Amino acid sequence: LSAVTLVKAAAEALGGKGGGGRPDLAQAGGNDISQADAAIKAAEAAMGA
Repeated sequence: LSAVTLVKAAAEALGGKGGGGRPDLAQAGGNDISQADAAIKAAEAAMGA
């Protein structure tokens, strides 16, 4: 499981692009905070939850 994979999935849901860092610590951003629940679900899906 890579932190980069998780933040990229969440950032896409928030209307952001990119995201990166290390496998154990990553960051990204997005502009559409109203999609926070979708971002959490996207990260969960990326984890296989």
